[in-house]
Amino acid sequence: MSDLLIREAKKADVEAVVRLHEADALAGHGDAWTEANGPVYEAAFATLAAHPDHTLYVAETEGAVVGTFLLSFLPGLTGVGALHAELRAVQVRSDLRSRGIGARMVAFAETEARRRGAAVLELTSNLKRVDAHRFYERLGYAKSHAGFKKKLGPAR
Repeated sequence: MSDLLIREAKKADVEAVVRLHEADALAGHGDAWTEANGPVYEAAFATLAAHPDHTLYVAETEGAVVGTFLLSFLPGLTGVGALHAELRAVQVRSDLRSRGIGARMVAFAETEARRRGAAVLELTSNLKRVDAHRFYERLGYAKSHAGFKKKLGPAR
């Protein structure tokens, strides 16, 4: 996709981003854009947009949002104070997968992480996402840690 544009998300993109996650039947988080919860997503976006260490990006082609990811920067003490970048919530519209969009988004995230001085770029992927695991391994990512998660209560 030669006309693919990767850019910081704007408030006007929030519904499209939520709808990408809503369409994720494999490992969705229960996201769904409705009139009732639209303001909650917009408030969450405003929090992200105001924070210098977290940026939501979109991939756009022909004026449509076709992919998204969140890039976060986390300071650390170990690794001689290494800055870590974390790639999260990666989604590509299902009918456009295997066309290089995901690879371009990851390459963009890597470039931005290097530019910001990160020593490592980390990501996690749901255990059900076998195809995604092969994708990340093809891009040079190695399985290095086991992840754990504990729900602390209901979502907002």
